[in-house]
Amino acid sequence: MMAILRLWFNGDRSFKSFRVVGMSDVNCKYFTSFSMKSPEKNEDEPIDGKGEEPKELLAHYSFNQNQAIVNDEDTLQERDESGHPMVRETCRLIGLRHMWDRKSEAELRHLLRSLSSHQVCSVLRWQSDERVAMNFFYWADRQWRYRHAPLIYHTMLDLLSKTKLCQSARRVLRLMIRRRISRTPQDFSRLMISYSRAGKLRSAMRVLNLMQKDGCGPDLSVCNTTINVLIMAGRLDKALRFLDRMQRVGITPDVISYNCLIKGFCDVRRVEDALGMLREMPAKGCLPDKISYYTVISFLCKEKRVGEVRELLKRMTTESNLFPDQVTYSILIHVLSKHGHAYEALDFLRESEEKRFRVDKIGYSAIVHSYCLDGKIDEAKDIMNQMLAKGYHPDVVTYTALVNGFCRIGKIDEAREVLKHMYEAGCKPNAVTYTSLLNGLCRIGSSLEALELLNKSEEEWWTPNVVTYSVVIHGLRREGKLKVACDLVMQMLGNGFFPTTVEINLLIHALCKERMVGDAKKFMEDCQSKGCTINVVNFTTLIHGFCHEGDLEAALSLLDDMYLTNRHPDVVTYTVLVNALGRKGNFEKSNELVKKMLHRGLIPTPVTYRTVIHRYCEKGRVEDLVMLLEKMLEKQECKSAYNQVIEKLCLFGKFDEAYKVLWKVLRTASKTDANTCHILMESYLKKGLPLHSYKVACRMFHRNMLPDTKLCQKVSNKLIAAGHPDEARRLQIKLVERGQILPS
Repeated sequence: MMAILRLWFNGDRSFKSFRVVGMSDVNCKYFTSFSMKSPEKNEDEPIDGKGEEPKELLAHYSFNQNQAIVNDEDTLQERDESGHPMVRETCRLIGLRHMWDRKSEAELRHLLRSLSSHQVCSVLRWQSDERVAMNFFYWADRQWRYRHAPLIYHTMLDLLSKTKLCQSARRVLRLMIRRRISRTPQDFSRLMISYSRAGKLRSAMRVLNLMQKDGCGPDLSVCNTTINVLIMAGRLDKALRFLDRMQRVGITPDVISYNCLIKGFCDVRRVEDALGMLREMPAKGCLPDKISYYTVISFLCKEKRVGEVRELLKRMTTESNLFPDQVTYSILIHVLSKHGHAYEALDFLRESEEKRFRVDKIGYSAIVHSYCLDGKIDEAKDIMNQMLAKGYHPDVVTYTALVNGFCRIGKIDEAREVLKHMYEAGCKPNAVTYTSLLNGLCRIGSSLEALELLNKSEEEWWTPNVVTYSVVIHGLRREGKLKVACDLVMQMLGNGFFPTTVEINLLIHALCKERMVGDAKKFMEDCQSKGCTINVVNFTTLIHGFCHEGDLEAALSLLDDMYLTNRHPDVVTYTVLVNALGRKGNFEKSNELVKKMLHRGLIPTPVTYRTVIHRYCEKGRVEDLVMLLEKMLEKQECKSAYNQVIEKLCLFGKFDEAYKVLWKVLRTASKTDANTCHILMESYLKKGLPLHSYKVACRMFHRNMLPDTKLCQKVSNKLIAAGHPDEARRLQIKLVERGQILPS
């Protein structure tokens, strides 16, 4: 049975993992007095001993239905043993591990030998940090005349399956294999869960191979875990195939299996398939539960398909005999409010109250927040009054939402009144509340008043955070009070908060725009000296400011500073400098910078090509431009480079130089090249040189390119008027030969 599942999985090697923001395993700090290193030395060795584990991370997910390792009797005994005096004393000594001496170690060793296996499991579960439990597990395993019981291994895997410590879970399972301790399918399932929590999806799927080598056949829990891993990886097609294979080998899916697939359908917006699976489940001997319906209901709420939600609620009652309860209405209220459907959420709130269900203040607060985001403050105030009438006291989150709502529509006085009411109601505003008020002041152009309120934070007994400072800094910058904004950044740094590189760059750009480049440089240097992160974008913005002022010496000096501080310039930095040097006519230094850029492996962008072409064509340096373009095109192909050259030369009236470069364009017979030739022909006609236009048309005929018929008519008329009837006749003949006839 395991071989069939493994054959299916290994048949498609295109399984790709996904990179998502997440957390990597943190290396455990061992007890101070002892070396508690794990038996395995290679942290990156895959569990099956082949290949390498992928480093991609996936967002955290929950899969708790099959995480019970021991049976109910063992779990009950562990719960009873948690209050045993020896268990408590052992946990106390572990908590004092940083102050251990030999006496403490001996005492803990003596306690360990007196503990039963259930009591050791209770000690492991008592720890608030699973890494500490893991360290104690290995330390105890090294003690003389002591050996872990199998139950302890199962408990340790259970604890690790709830974390991202997949490497630790892998070591525990390999230790069980090496010591020939019996393994259950649930042990492998927990290892898969730990891998998937850490985002290592390929390693999670390789656990199936390990199960086959270990001779352990899969059960329903392992199959459900596999389906969930595939769903979280976005491989719904493989999850459906896996469901089909597990049925063929005799494993009947349960409601958890179908719930995972329903979630997968909703994730890819295939809600009709999810509804179809709900209808098919009873025929397959598996009735849907409330989670099955909640998954589809949540998706329908996001799409504001409230009518279908009500129909699904009726089906849940009639077909599955599941009646909406308080949890059902709470989910509906929160999901609808979260996605901006406050009216629909309020309807379900009224309906739940009519059915005598209790709606807490969190549900009301969600609706208030939704109304405030939509700018419907009057409705939000009505909900607040209803809360107070029913005896619910709004918390700081509800008040903050109302303050933010008033500030969003510019009613600052009403927001202040809400703050006063908060103090009267005994609800102290926090930093988020004041940040909302400061943001409202900055939006109406009262950034100095916001700064004054920020400076009074100590008197008001609240502590600003990094977002608070950023809001006021952006307000000052938008109003042009740049020096005050820079002083506030220094104050922010003095209080231990660091602005982001984006915020620093916005201030540098604003200073440069106001022709205060020297102040911008000093501001950047001050931020750098105080430990702020200064990146290549900040340097490039300042270099652009100096170039705009015409101070190329200072700009080039900043380029050298970038090399000295190990901040490597990017292609944008070089493009800015090349543009400034070309404007000044310093093409020798410009060529040098372009060659240095190419030597460092930087790929020219379309903006780089346009900048170089514009400056060189403006000064008529066509030969130097062609040589430079040849080197640039070796790094990055730009099919329209020479087309841009001809068009720029025509724009600057340098038609002879454009005609010399025409052979570069006529290498291919594309539509773009034909349009470029048409531009050159029209430019010659405007200058009164129809014979040159005729020559361009002849070169197009020679390259099997067909000129525009109307344009050729203009050329022919101009040739006859200029006394060149033979050329006009030959042009007409060439068109006739290619099936084109000029109008008489």
